[in-house]
Amino acid sequence: MHDAIPLPAGVGSSDGGGPALLAVRRAADRFTRFVDAVTAGTVEAPLPGGGRTSARFDVLSAVAEDDLCAARLAEGHLDAVAILAELDGDPVAPGEYWGVWAAEPPGSGLTATRGPDGWVLNGLKQYCSGAHSCTHALVTATAEDGRRLFAVRTGTPEVEAGPGCAPVPGTWRAIGMAGSDSPGIRFTDVPATPVGGVEAYLRRPGFHHGGVGVAACWYGGARAVARVLFTRAEQRADPFTDARVGAVDLRLYTAGTVLRRAAEEIDLDPLDKAGTAGLRALRVRALVAEVCSEVLDHVGRATGAGPLCHNERHARAVTDLGVYVRQHHAERDLAALGGLVARGPEESR
Repeated sequence: MHDAIPLPAGVGSSDGGGPALLAVRRAADRFTRFVDAVTAGTVEAPLPGGGRTSARFDVLSAVAEDDLCAARLAEGHLDAVAILAELDGDPVAPGEYWGVWAAEPPGSGLTATRGPDGWVLNGLKQYCSGAHSCTHALVTATAEDGRRLFAVRTGTPEVEAGPGCAPVPGTWRAIGMAGSDSPGIRFTDVPATPVGGVEAYLRRPGFHHGGVGVAACWYGGARAVARVLFTRAEQRADPFTDARVGAVDLRLYTAGTVLRRAAEEIDLDPLDKAGTAGLRALRVRALVAEVCSEVLDHVGRATGAGPLCHNERHARAVTDLGVYVRQHHAERDLAALGGLVARGPEESR
């Protein structure tokens, strides 16, 4: 089993510790234990498109229902395993904990240069989830011939100016999803192995399959938020509470059904020969994101401020889900979906 993760005192917190640090430690411990269980075969996490994609989504949802931050890290590791398999990279070895660091917000990013000894990466990568618990990562970087994906071994340099990956202090002082430990990381001459060709990360069918896997995590987070409402309804009969339970159950049933249908479609066409993977991912993510928003609203209206003030687990689930589901880009993603539906993939660009 993986030993406890040594984390700097100030990780995820502006006061050098406190609840944010505890959240990081808790998520890191659950993440590494989950990966160890997958490696040992005691937890199954099938690759997408292999006939058991529904089981993959189920395990992601279950981890998310327990701890959404741990699920964010688990999803990244499983996504890395799938990407390496799809793009013929070296397989993940026992004792390795992977992330996928592919966010590219405005501003400076990573550059990749090829020298006599191979590729090296330099620059700042933002939103590196599992910065202190991942031993390896797949990262996107801009090379002379375009954007590429690289495998790297993570590690903090011994001196500030030395080679390696150094989390940048103060870049992850989050409240929601604090435990995902997602600061910016400064790369200094980090050796890197290319995985696939230029733009291969985005062009592969599995990119969209992975996007549905993220929605499975959101769904698990919504189930966690709903727990306090269902518990209240079990304890006493009240027509208004029951109405909220009915509304939440309807939405969770819808999201679960859509995820199972998506898994079946992925298994029927894993290589996306029909060209529908992008459309499916946009639909599923939009639907599950809407369900999450509605569950948050119904549960909040039914239970009031009490659980948010006195139930730490519920308050964390609400806050984490509100942040994580914002990986869905609202009207921007709906516009992309509408363009595909109305004009097809070529005309909607």
